[in-house]
Amino acid sequence: MSVASLGRAARETVSGLPRAFWWLWASTLVNRLGAFVATFMALYLTLDRGYSASYAGLVASLHGLGGVVSSLGAGVMADRLGRRPTMLVAQASTAVLVALLGFVRDPVSIAGVAFLVGMASNASRPAVQAMMADIVRPEDRVRAFSLNYWAINLGFAVSSMAAGFVAEFSYRAGFLIEAGMTLVCAVVVFLKLPESRPVHSEKEAGESVGLATVLRDRRFMAVVGLSFLVALVFQQGSVGLPVAMGRAGFTPADYGMAIAVNGVLIVALQIPVTWFIEHRDPRRLLVVSSLLAGYGFGLTVFAGSVGVFALTVCVWTLGEMVNAPTQTGLVVRLSPVHGRGRYQGVYSLSWALAALIAPLMSGTVIDHLGGRWLWGLCAIVGTVAAVGYGALMRHLPAEEPAPEAPTAPTAAEPQVNAA
Repeated sequence: MSVASLGRAARETVSGLPRAFWWLWASTLVNRLGAFVATFMALYLTLDRGYSASYAGLVASLHGLGGVVSSLGAGVMADRLGRRPTMLVAQASTAVLVALLGFVRDPVSIAGVAFLVGMASNASRPAVQAMMADIVRPEDRVRAFSLNYWAINLGFAVSSMAAGFVAEFSYRAGFLIEAGMTLVCAVVVFLKLPESRPVHSEKEAGESVGLATVLRDRRFMAVVGLSFLVALVFQQGSVGLPVAMGRAGFTPADYGMAIAVNGVLIVALQIPVTWFIEHRDPRRLLVVSSLLAGYGFGLTVFAGSVGVFALTVCVWTLGEMVNAPTQTGLVVRLSPVHGRGRYQGVYSLSWALAALIAPLMSGTVIDHLGGRWLWGLCAIVGTVAAVGYGALMRHLPAEEPAPEAPTAPTAAEPQVNAA
């Protein structure tokens, strides 16, 4: 692709989106720029506080469990109370709890606060995705979700590099910086983002969408199950790959060089990839991305050098760049307008469960069968997911137009055109 083509792709990718989307995007970027704690939490507990690696792993699992618990509740809140209140509660709570985590010393208290941080930090995700679906036109949603995903990875890449320098100065400073930047996100939401929850008509008011409705939606739950399988595969980049490389004699620096390719590629290529996949058949995109994920990790069987490991990372990262916005757009397409929060919450649950289960799965397989079996299983799981997407998505429902947002804004909530 030429420089002129890249420029045109960038312009087309960022043009035509509503102002409210860009405030939401900016909030996401600021949040990820301050995401220090996830990067150095294990080092903080083992090196600074002197706890064991097993305890650090327990804290990480409790953090993930908190995300699992909050996924469903946050989706319900987004539909009942609104997207804006849910984000405000989640972000303000996260800011307070992350700051508290930097001061607690008792191991039981640390574990308990880490669990609450996991709940609070994951609670805004269904509301953010539901608001994005509310304010962006259906034909622009894949592009919007892709740009949001790009902001997440750009912010995380910068924060990961900065975390090391912050930790050398003070671990507590890292907790306080993340708390402060999360609070900035809450301020942006309060000042710049109006409520976007669609207004119920009299007919729709009598047609409630509860969690039971979501769980009875067989097609959607099958998609959630396939998302869980794909998430299990992608999680191996942070849980299975470092362990396998360590067992093979590679250093943590070697792993860092290989996995850095993931962030670099996403930051560099997400926008042109978005330009390429926008308006293409989501069924084919999800089939291809599942195969790229599965066989990208499967190719790790043949990796014997850092360079080859990096090449395998390139393959599954391409699958990740295609999968993330397409999958999120599909969830919106399968969701009733007035149940988007709940549907997004259940979808988020698939990723939270994968983050909880993947470390146990990869450790067990590597310990008892070896790394080659893990990479072979990744290829099998990716293939199963691809077949599943191909079978389930033969006849997708038509996309509903973006509904009008409430028409009675308050002084603190200027009305934004949903289109």
